[in-house]
Amino acid sequence: MARLGAWLMAMLPQHGLSRCMHGVARWHWRPAKQLLIRAFCRYAGIDLTEAAIQDPADYPSLNALFTRALATGKRPIEATADAFVSPIDGALSEFGDIHEGELIQAKGQRYDLSSLLAGDPQLAAPFEAGRYATLYLSPRDYHRVHMPVTGELEQIIHVPGRLFGVSAPVVRHVPRVFARNERVITVFETAFGPMAMVLVGAIGVGSIETIWTGEITPPRGQRVRSWDFRSEPPVLPMGAEMGRFNLGSTVILLLPADAVDWAPSLTPTMPLRMGQRLGQCHRHADALDDSGVWPVESHHLGDGVNPGSQGE
Repeated sequence: MARLGAWLMAMLPQHGLSRCMHGVARWHWRPAKQLLIRAFCRYAGIDLTEAAIQDPADYPSLNALFTRALATGKRPIEATADAFVSPIDGALSEFGDIHEGELIQAKGQRYDLSSLLAGDPQLAAPFEAGRYATLYLSPRDYHRVHMPVTGELEQIIHVPGRLFGVSAPVVRHVPRVFARNERVITVFETAFGPMAMVLVGAIGVGSIETIWTGEITPPRGQRVRSWDFRSEPPVLPMGAEMGRFNLGSTVILLLPADAVDWAPSLTPTMPLRMGQRLGQCHRHADALDDSGVWPVESHHLGDGVNPGSQGE
């Protein structure tokens, strides 16, 4: 049945449906948006007790509910100079070592690192024998994405593609789904070396945003787009918001070999909370100052952060 569902999904007009969802989620007409919000809260089991706004009627649109902020203090960061923390609320799908340039998508399914990274061998090289973690956000989860460590942004790359769902049954039956779906690749320099965070789109995910560029998708096209920040790289501390999804999707973390030792408590499918410690970093001796952090302020979407220069 799951295989049949995956086949049917491949036949759907994925981008057309997602564009419709993008528009519907931004309706501000009160009767329509109230009906949508109530229906979605029941369907997805949304828990607003930890949200900054707890009354569904106070959200101006369904999209505002998707991208809701948490109340202050609800996600304490398990931070030390060597900590590596979860960037999202969700679940740990897979994690481990990258073998011969391949990652595990699900049991019996593997995919190629270079394909995930837009077919760029230079971008993939630091992670060829590295480590990875795949984190899934369901529709009910908090949809903002935060920094797992302090990082200095170098590049953002938007890769167009399909919009298959990324729930567990689909991931088990659609080959190379993460390397086929639309995605936004963010590349950072950190205390342990390079790190890539790949934000993977899915059907119904009306947009992917970062604090530097604003909304990247839509618009959609067939060309890879990139933003280069290396001349004046902005820095974000551990726990700061770096982007967000609408609905749910997936974040894939890519790290060099021996950059992080995963916490012994990690197991596939375990629930995660943003700020929860995932492991311990092996910091380069000359990477940062003695405290292991850069002293910068946190920014959020809408704060007016200027994007870097865009290239095609």
